[in-house]
Amino acid sequence: MQLHPLPKRLLRCGTRTLDLSKPQVMGILNVTPDSFSDGGRFIRLDAALRQAEQMVADGASLIDIGGESTRPHAPVVAQQEEMDRVLPVVEALAQRLEVILSIDTSTPALFEAAAGLGAGLWNDVRALRREGALQTAARVGLPVVLMHMRGEPDSMNDCAHYADAVVIEVMRELAERRDAACAAGVLPEHIVLDAGFGFAKNSPQNLALLNDLWQLQALGHPLLLGISRKRVLGEVLGGAPVEQRLFAGLSAALLGVQQGHSIVRTHDVKPTVDALRLWSALPKQ
Repeated sequence: MQLHPLPKRLLRCGTRTLDLSKPQVMGILNVTPDSFSDGGRFIRLDAALRQAEQMVADGASLIDIGGESTRPHAPVVAQQEEMDRVLPVVEALAQRLEVILSIDTSTPALFEAAAGLGAGLWNDVRALRREGALQTAARVGLPVVLMHMRGEPDSMNDCAHYADAVVIEVMRELAERRDAACAAGVLPEHIVLDAGFGFAKNSPQNLALLNDLWQLQALGHPLLLGISRKRVLGEVLGGAPVEQRLFAGLSAALLGVQQGHSIVRTHDVKPTVDALRLWSALPKQ
Protein backbone atom coordinates (compact mmCIF):
# COMPACT_ATOMS: atom_id res chain seq x y z
CA MET A 1 0.00 0.00 0.00
CA GLN A 2 1.18 3.52 -0.82
CA LEU A 3 -0.11 6.73 0.75
CA HIS A 4 -1.49 9.37 -1.60
CA PRO A 5 -2.93 12.82 -0.81
CA LEU A 6 -6.47 13.72 -1.72
CA PRO A 7 -6.78 15.73 -4.94
CA LYS A 8 -7.11 19.52 -4.76
CA ARG A 9 -10.28 19.48 -6.80
CA LEU A 10 -13.89 20.63 -6.62
CA LEU A 11 -16.81 18.56 -7.89
CA ARG A 12 -19.76 20.69 -8.95
CA CYS A 13 -22.99 18.80 -8.32
CA GLY A 14 -25.67 21.09 -9.68
CA THR A 15 -26.10 24.01 -7.28
CA ARG A 16 -23.69 22.57 -4.70
CA THR A 17 -19.94 22.00 -4.74
CA LEU A 18 -17.99 19.21 -3.08
CA ASP A 19 -14.42 19.86 -1.91
CA LEU A 20 -12.50 16.68 -2.72
CA SER A 21 -9.32 17.84 -1.00
CA LYS A 22 -10.81 16.57 2.28
CA PRO A 23 -12.74 13.36 3.03
CA GLN A 24 -16.45 13.50 2.28
CA VAL A 25 -18.96 11.03 3.68
CA MET A 26 -21.86 9.74 1.58
CA GLY A 27 -24.68 8.33 3.69
CA ILE A 28 -26.57 5.34 2.26
CA LEU A 29 -30.37 5.60 2.14
CA ASN A 30 -31.91 2.40 0.81
CA VAL A 31 -35.64 2.81 0.11
CA THR A 32 -35.92 -0.87 -0.76
CA PRO A 33 -37.51 -3.87 0.97
CA ASP A 34 -34.58 -6.20 0.31
CA SER A 35 -31.17 -4.49 0.56
CA PHE A 36 -28.60 -6.69 2.26
CA SER A 37 -28.08 -4.53 5.35
CA ASP A 38 -31.12 -2.41 6.07
CA GLY A 39 -33.78 -3.52 3.60
CA GLY A 40 -37.26 -2.33 4.58
CA ARG A 41 -36.23 0.06 7.34
CA PHE A 42 -36.61 3.24 5.29
CA ILE A 43 -39.20 2.33 2.68
CA ARG A 44 -41.78 4.64 4.28
CA LEU A 45 -41.30 8.29 3.34
CA ASP A 46 -41.33 9.54 6.93
CA ALA A 47 -38.70 6.99 7.97
CA ALA A 48 -36.52 7.88 4.97
CA LEU A 49 -36.72 11.58 5.80
CA ARG A 50 -35.80 11.02 9.46
CA GLN A 51 -32.83 8.86 8.48
CA ALA A 52 -31.57 11.41 5.96
CA GLU A 53 -31.93 14.25 8.45
CA GLN A 54 -29.97 12.25 11.02
CA MET A 55 -27.18 11.47 8.56
CA VAL A 56 -26.84 15.13 7.63
CA ALA A 57 -26.78 16.08 11.33
CA ASP A 58 -24.04 13.46 11.77
CA GLY A 59 -21.91 15.08 9.07
CA ALA A 60 -22.84 13.49 5.73
CA SER A 61 -22.06 15.68 2.71
CA LEU A 62 -24.07 13.47 0.36
CA ILE A 63 -27.10 11.21 0.68
CA ASP A 64 -27.16 8.28 -1.76
CA ILE A 65 -30.76 7.21 -2.42
CA GLY A 66 -31.37 3.79 -3.93
CA GLY A 67 -34.58 2.02 -4.91
CA GLU A 68 -33.13 -1.20 -6.33
CA SER A 69 -31.13 -3.74 -4.36
CA THR A 70 -27.95 -4.86 -6.10
CA ARG A 71 -27.04 -7.62 -3.65
CA PRO A 72 -26.27 -11.00 -5.28
CA HIS A 73 -29.39 -12.61 -6.81
CA ALA A 74 -31.54 -9.56 -6.09
CA PRO A 75 -34.69 -9.50 -8.22
CA VAL A 76 -35.03 -6.98 -11.03
CA VAL A 77 -37.16 -3.96 -10.09
CA ALA A 78 -39.54 -2.53 -12.67
CA GLN A 79 -38.69 1.01 -13.74
CA GLN A 80 -41.95 2.53 -12.49
CA GLU A 81 -41.63 0.82 -9.12
CA GLU A 82 -38.09 2.10 -8.69
CA MET A 83 -39.20 5.61 -9.59
CA ASP A 84 -42.15 5.43 -7.20
CA ARG A 85 -39.76 4.48 -4.38
CA VAL A 86 -37.11 7.11 -5.06
CA LEU A 87 -38.67 10.26 -6.50
CA PRO A 88 -40.90 11.23 -3.55
CA VAL A 89 -37.86 10.96 -1.27
CA VAL A 90 -35.74 13.11 -3.59
CA GLU A 91 -38.45 15.75 -3.86
CA ALA A 92 -38.93 15.92 -0.09
CA LEU A 93 -35.21 15.98 0.76
CA ALA A 94 -34.40 18.63 -1.86
CA GLN A 95 -36.87 20.93 -0.12
CA ARG A 96 -35.65 20.19 3.41
CA LEU A 97 -31.89 19.61 3.47
CA GLU A 98 -28.78 21.46 2.34
CA VAL A 99 -26.99 18.37 1.06
CA ILE A 100 -25.98 16.81 -2.24
CA LEU A 101 -28.50 14.16 -3.29
CA SER A 102 -26.97 11.21 -5.11
CA ILE A 103 -29.15 8.71 -6.97
CA ASP A 104 -28.05 5.07 -6.76
CA THR A 105 -29.59 3.76 -9.97
CA SER A 106 -28.86 2.38 -13.41
CA THR A 107 -32.18 3.62 -14.79
CA PRO A 108 -31.67 6.68 -17.02
CA ALA A 109 -35.27 7.89 -16.78
CA LEU A 110 -35.12 7.83 -12.99
CA PHE A 111 -31.94 9.87 -12.81
CA GLU A 112 -33.18 12.44 -15.29
CA ALA A 113 -36.39 12.87 -13.30
CA ALA A 114 -34.46 13.06 -10.02
CA ALA A 115 -32.10 15.67 -11.47
CA GLY A 116 -35.13 17.77 -12.28
CA LEU A 117 -36.12 17.60 -8.62
CA GLY A 118 -32.69 18.67 -7.35
CA ALA A 119 -30.42 15.61 -7.36
CA GLY A 120 -26.78 16.42 -8.10
CA LEU A 121 -24.95 13.12 -8.66
CA TRP A 122 -25.61 9.84 -10.50
CA ASN A 123 -24.15 6.75 -8.78
CA ASP A 124 -24.39 3.87 -11.25
CA VAL A 125 -23.15 0.39 -10.33
CA ARG A 126 -23.48 -0.59 -14.00
CA ALA A 127 -21.32 2.32 -15.16
CA LEU A 128 -23.85 3.66 -17.70
CA ARG A 129 -24.30 0.33 -19.54
CA ARG A 130 -28.10 0.36 -19.72
CA GLU A 131 -29.70 1.56 -22.92
CA GLY A 132 -29.75 5.34 -23.10
CA ALA A 133 -27.63 5.84 -19.97
CA LEU A 134 -24.60 7.36 -21.68
CA GLN A 135 -26.75 9.79 -23.64
CA THR A 136 -28.76 10.73 -20.55
CA ALA A 137 -25.62 11.40 -18.52
CA ALA A 138 -24.26 13.66 -21.24
CA ARG A 139 -27.56 15.50 -21.64
CA VAL A 140 -28.21 16.07 -17.93
CA GLY A 141 -24.64 17.27 -17.39
CA LEU A 142 -24.17 16.28 -13.74
CA PRO A 143 -21.33 14.22 -12.24
CA VAL A 144 -21.59 10.44 -12.43
CA VAL A 145 -19.93 7.67 -10.42
CA LEU A 146 -18.82 4.79 -12.64
CA MET A 147 -18.47 1.59 -10.60
CA HIS A 148 -16.67 -1.57 -11.63
CA MET A 149 -18.88 -4.62 -11.96
CA ARG A 150 -19.03 -7.60 -14.29
CA GLY A 151 -22.31 -9.22 -15.21
CA GLU A 152 -25.52 -8.52 -13.29
CA PRO A 153 -26.39 -9.07 -9.60
CA ASP A 154 -27.66 -12.58 -10.41
CA SER A 155 -24.52 -13.53 -12.35
CA MET A 156 -21.65 -11.38 -11.09
CA ASN A 157 -20.28 -14.12 -8.80
CA ASP A 158 -19.61 -16.15 -11.96
CA CYS A 159 -17.43 -13.33 -13.35
CA ALA A 160 -14.79 -13.23 -10.63
CA HIS A 161 -11.86 -14.65 -12.60
CA TYR A 162 -9.04 -12.16 -13.12
CA ALA A 163 -6.15 -13.18 -15.36
CA ASP A 164 -4.01 -10.26 -14.15
CA ALA A 165 -3.82 -8.63 -10.73
CA VAL A 166 -7.36 -7.60 -9.81
CA VAL A 167 -6.48 -3.91 -9.56
CA ILE A 168 -5.00 -3.94 -13.07
CA GLU A 169 -8.13 -5.43 -14.61
CA VAL A 170 -10.41 -3.17 -12.57
CA MET A 171 -8.47 -0.13 -13.80
CA ARG A 172 -8.57 -1.34 -17.39
CA GLU A 173 -12.32 -1.90 -17.31
CA LEU A 174 -13.03 1.38 -15.52
CA ALA A 175 -10.96 3.18 -18.14
CA GLU A 176 -13.10 1.57 -20.85
CA ARG A 177 -16.28 2.84 -19.22
CA ARG A 178 -14.70 6.27 -18.67
CA ASP A 179 -13.75 6.45 -22.34
CA ALA A 180 -17.26 5.41 -23.41
CA ALA A 181 -18.76 8.12 -21.21
CA CYS A 182 -16.45 10.81 -22.56
CA ALA A 183 -17.10 9.70 -26.15
CA ALA A 184 -20.83 10.15 -25.46
CA GLY A 185 -20.28 13.69 -24.23
CA VAL A 186 -19.84 13.33 -20.48
CA LEU A 187 -17.25 15.86 -19.31
CA PRO A 188 -14.08 14.27 -17.88
CA GLU A 189 -14.33 16.52 -14.82
CA HIS A 190 -17.77 15.02 -14.11
CA ILE A 191 -16.48 11.45 -13.72
CA VAL A 192 -15.88 9.74 -10.37
CA LEU A 193 -14.63 6.14 -10.20
CA ASP A 194 -15.48 3.32 -7.77
CA ALA A 195 -13.57 0.01 -7.67
CA GLY A 196 -16.75 -1.90 -6.82
CA PHE A 197 -15.97 -3.91 -3.70
CA GLY A 198 -18.02 -7.10 -3.58
CA PHE A 199 -19.17 -6.88 -7.19
CA ALA A 200 -17.74 -9.83 -9.16
CA LYS A 201 -14.91 -10.15 -6.64
CA ASN A 202 -14.30 -12.76 -3.94
CA SER A 203 -12.78 -11.96 -0.55
CA PRO A 204 -9.10 -12.49 -1.49
CA GLN A 205 -9.63 -10.26 -4.52
CA ASN A 206 -11.37 -7.60 -2.43
CA LEU A 207 -8.49 -7.59 0.05
CA ALA A 208 -5.89 -7.36 -2.71
CA LEU A 209 -7.86 -4.47 -4.19
CA LEU A 210 -8.08 -2.70 -0.84
CA ASN A 211 -4.31 -2.91 -0.53
CA ASP A 212 -3.75 -1.54 -4.05
CA LEU A 213 -6.39 1.20 -4.24
CA TRP A 214 -3.71 3.86 -4.60
CA GLN A 215 -3.07 2.65 -8.15
CA LEU A 216 -6.49 3.96 -9.27
CA GLN A 217 -5.06 7.47 -8.89
CA ALA A 218 -3.34 6.90 -12.24
CA LEU A 219 -6.74 7.09 -13.98
CA GLY A 220 -6.91 10.80 -13.13
CA HIS A 221 -10.40 11.01 -11.62
CA PRO A 222 -11.83 11.45 -8.11
CA LEU A 223 -12.37 8.16 -6.30
CA LEU A 224 -15.20 6.77 -4.18
CA LEU A 225 -14.87 3.92 -1.68
CA GLY A 226 -17.91 1.71 -1.06
CA ILE A 227 -17.09 -1.17 1.30
CA SER A 228 -19.44 -0.46 4.21
CA ARG A 229 -20.75 -3.68 5.82
CA LYS A 230 -19.69 -5.76 2.80
CA ARG A 231 -19.29 -9.52 3.01
CA VAL A 232 -15.49 -9.35 2.84
CA LEU A 233 -15.47 -7.56 6.20
CA GLY A 234 -17.62 -10.25 7.75
CA GLU A 235 -15.39 -13.00 6.38
CA VAL A 236 -12.25 -11.33 7.73
CA LEU A 237 -13.99 -11.24 11.12
CA GLY A 238 -14.81 -14.94 11.04
CA GLY A 239 -18.37 -14.70 9.79
CA ALA A 240 -19.55 -11.58 11.63
CA PRO A 241 -23.08 -10.44 10.68
CA VAL A 242 -23.62 -7.01 9.14
CA GLU A 243 -24.31 -5.32 12.47
CA GLN A 244 -20.87 -6.36 13.75
CA ARG A 245 -18.77 -5.04 10.85
CA LEU A 246 -18.52 -1.39 11.88
CA PHE A 247 -14.93 -1.28 13.15
CA ALA A 248 -13.56 -3.21 10.19
CA GLY A 249 -15.46 -0.81 7.94
CA LEU A 250 -13.91 2.19 9.66
CA SER A 251 -10.45 0.69 9.14
CA ALA A 252 -11.22 0.16 5.46
CA ALA A 253 -12.46 3.74 5.14
CA LEU A 254 -9.21 5.08 6.55
CA LEU A 255 -7.19 2.84 4.25
CA GLY A 256 -9.14 4.17 1.28
CA VAL A 257 -8.73 7.82 2.23
CA GLN A 258 -5.02 7.32 2.87
CA GLN A 259 -4.76 5.98 -0.68
CA GLY A 260 -6.44 9.02 -2.23
CA HIS A 261 -10.17 8.27 -2.09
CA SER A 262 -12.13 11.45 -1.38
CA ILE A 263 -15.64 10.01 -0.91
CA VAL A 264 -16.56 7.26 1.53
CA ARG A 265 -19.98 5.67 1.04
CA THR A 266 -21.28 4.22 4.30
CA HIS A 267 -24.27 3.07 6.31
CA ASP A 268 -22.54 4.30 9.49
CA VAL A 269 -22.21 8.04 9.04
CA LYS A 270 -21.30 9.39 12.47
CA PRO A 271 -18.54 6.87 13.29
CA THR A 272 -17.07 7.36 9.81
CA VAL A 273 -17.22 11.15 10.06
CA ASP A 274 -15.53 11.04 13.49
CA ALA A 275 -12.77 8.71 12.30
CA LEU A 276 -12.06 10.86 9.26
CA ARG A 277 -12.09 14.06 11.31
CA LEU A 278 -9.25 12.65 13.37
CA TRP A 279 -7.34 11.72 10.21
CA SER A 280 -7.96 15.20 8.79
CA ALA A 281 -6.67 16.84 11.96
CA LEU A 282 -3.26 15.17 11.64
CA PRO A 283 -0.46 17.40 10.32
CA LYS A 284 0.24 16.61 6.67
CA GLN A 285 3.67 16.87 5.15
